[in-house]
Amino acid sequence: MSRRSPYRLLLALGAALGLLFLLLLAILLTDTLVNIWHNLREASPWLQGLVAGALALFALFSAWVVWRLLRPPPRLAQQESREPPSREELERRLEQARAQGLDTTIAEAELKKLHQRKEAGRIEVALFGEISAGKSSLIRALLPDGDRIDIKSHVLGGTTREVKEYHWHSPAGDELVLLDMPGLDEAGGDLDPMAREEALRAHIVVYVVDGDLTRSQADELEQLLKLNKPTLVALNKVDRLRPEELELVVKRLQERVDRLGKAEVVPVSTGATVPATRVLPDGSEEEIQRQLPPQVEPLREALQRIIDSHAETLGELRDSSVFVLVQRHLDQALQAHRHEEARRLVSGYSKKAIAGAVAAMTPGTDLLIQGFLATRMVKELAALYDVPVRKVDVELLLELIQQHVKTHITLLLAVAGNAFKAFPGTGTLAGGALHAVAYGMLFDALGKSLAASLESRGELHPLQVADKFEEQLGEEVKGSAARYARLVFDQLRNRGD
Repeated sequence: MSRRSPYRLLLALGAALGLLFLLLLAILLTDTLVNIWHNLREASPWLQGLVAGALALFALFSAWVVWRLLRPPPRLAQQESREPPSREELERRLEQARAQGLDTTIAEAELKKLHQRKEAGRIEVALFGEISAGKSSLIRALLPDGDRIDIKSHVLGGTTREVKEYHWHSPAGDELVLLDMPGLDEAGGDLDPMAREEALRAHIVVYVVDGDLTRSQADELEQLLKLNKPTLVALNKVDRLRPEELELVVKRLQERVDRLGKAEVVPVSTGATVPATRVLPDGSEEEIQRQLPPQVEPLREALQRIIDSHAETLGELRDSSVFVLVQRHLDQALQAHRHEEARRLVSGYSKKAIAGAVAAMTPGTDLLIQGFLATRMVKELAALYDVPVRKVDVELLLELIQQHVKTHITLLLAVAGNAFKAFPGTGTLAGGALHAVAYGMLFDALGKSLAASLESRGELHPLQVADKFEEQLGEEVKGSAARYARLVFDQLRNRGD
């Protein structure tokens, strides 16, 4: 018999006992439910209704509790999909941001850029899409003298490093500016924000693809269409397809786009190079490369249709998308402001906790929970993120944090003791000094985890904050120990002087 046999035997025995227990439990529950059912059938109708109502309320309450615990944090894409603000709303937000001391430089520069472009009176068309989709080659094919213009492109992609403008007058006499932008996922994605922002600034977007939409392409296109941005989907490199294949591909792509919003799919080709055979005068043959002519007339016509059909609203639609961009800049400024203020608050309360511990020199872990410092820090951080908090939520959070503290206090004191070894001549330290360092680390971890939760969820969620608190203790406890040990050491030295 192998050495693992006894373990397998015990495992099998345990499984059998567990299954037997579940069977007995099921029998008991079944018998109990049957008795309850018979008793209810003989009871008065009002009692039956009362029991049914109580069960329904319990089921609704249970579902609500599960939803509260398991619901995911709000997604950025959902936040971005809100309605574009009006100019009045945007001006009001700018005034509020200035009053809060936020940096509105980027947002104001965006509005100034919009005014300058409106004064120029040109229609801007952004060619947008992933790397190597053929945007630069498509611009060369669209321009009447594109073959004489230095528009760099490379088979490997990644050539366009900045937004470039090319001027073109359409057959109807409209002055257009074609914007050649970096492709998405180009250079590790560092240029993606530049391309996305320029697409929002343009009047019309030509989203260039060379096949069916990928998941990321569909997401990008959907965000544009939600803003009612006049958009064309240019299916490039169609010279690789036979006519019957092209018809099926265009139909399938149009169906996919229709599920995302309103945009027309236009097949184009920038002029591919194909192998061909040439017969020489002596009857011999040689292999050559033949340049096919571009096929971009359908795109020119589609652009003109958009310009004609949106003659009155093209500028307003562009303004709305730029307002979304300005609003995004203000959101980022508010986020940066809150992040900096949260860091300052957490650091301040950590120092206050250290000062209180050094002054009292009383060992124990109750300072974090029973003291009013933790409650004040929670309320101030919630006010900073404009999140209303209930007293019961604050009490539950601090109770959960206390449970984590009890399991980590030995480790924290050991880390604090090691941190003090960096300061020679301290001698034998009182236990209160070690606890002071521990309090600093605890407040630091609590504040950071709470701020991160408030920022991501927009509400106080005690369970999530407690989980983040434990992660924070594991990640940064050693790094913060030396900093807070220095503060305690300085205070002890000042007291000694």
